[in-house]
Amino acid sequence: MKRLFLPLLGASLLALNACSSSTTEGNGNDTASKSGVTTDSATTAMPAGAASPENQPAMAGSNKSEGGDPNGPTAPHANDAEFMMSAAHSDQNEIQLSKMALAKGVSETAKTYANQMITDHTKSSANLKPIAAKAGVTLPTDMDADHKAMAPQMEKLSGKAFEEKYIQQMVADHQKTANTLKAHQQMTKDAQLQGWITTTLPVVEGHLKMASTDANMKM
Repeated sequence: MKRLFLPLLGASLLALNACSSSTTEGNGNDTASKSGVTTDSATTAMPAGAASPENQPAMAGSNKSEGGDPNGPTAPHANDAEFMMSAAHSDQNEIQLSKMALAKGVSETAKTYANQMITDHTKSSANLKPIAAKAGVTLPTDMDADHKAMAPQMEKLSGKAFEEKYIQQMVADHQKTANTLKAHQQMTKDAQLQGWITTTLPVVEGHLKMASTDANMKM
């Protein structure tokens, strides 16, 4: 009887150990599985590259385009031809809005400014034309689409109302033009175009300063 009992006892102990081992391994697999789910969830919640600063949502009021960025280049152009077309449009914007100002009963200060815009931007286009011709670019002789759309509304104004709108537009236009000139000066490899920008930029910055001063006078 003892001989029969001992083998049975040994078999029972082996079976018990096997069950215990199986339970421990099962718990380990469950833990690993749960860990894997947590990791996958984190990966799903945070798309690749989302931690990069450029992919983070901008904070309210952080957009530099609001009011313009006086120190940073804006509206850079893909190539010299595109830049020269834009520069010529900018000249025409200021020339034609300034001609409008002279017919709208504005103050003597605004008239002086408008005459200066016509003189300087006409000269700017004249100096750019041979550089553009050498590059096979035909410069536009009219305002850009945005300013054409704006013109009818400005035509309805006169006197002080027109003058305020005109000066505000001169500030916005010259800020953008100055920043664009700075941007393309770093991009272009054309020595003549570099020279034109070097000559034109201080003039545009002078126009911006004059318009900003007039705007701050609260006409």
